[in-house]
Amino acid sequence: MDQKLAVLRDAFGPEGCVRAACERHDVGSGSIYTWRRQAMSGELAGVRKPIEPVFAEVQISEQPALPAPTLAARSGSVIGIELPSGIRVSVDATVDADALSRVIGILTR
Repeated sequence: MDQKLAVLRDAFGPEGCVRAACERHDVGSGSIYTWRRQAMSGELAGVRKPIEPVFAEVQISEQPALPAPTLAARSGSVIGIELPSGIRVSVDATVDADALSRVIGILTR
């Protein structure tokens, strides 16, 4: 552990340089960054800090009105639907309208 901390001081100290520390101590930069992460979390010293929850503020607003999807009838009772986003959905005439409505609602989010 002391050797890893010495490498970290060499790499991230006031005059530190990761590349130079890698060459001086013959270690890879991936190891140095892993040790730094472990040192910052306390894991390198054998102490694990509990992870504290982080919350982000969320604002819910009205969903913007989208233009109606374009319907184009195709042969063989297939309906082609092109959404404003460019997504295309093809269904046959027996599609369940409620299910189709849910799918389109999800695709237009």
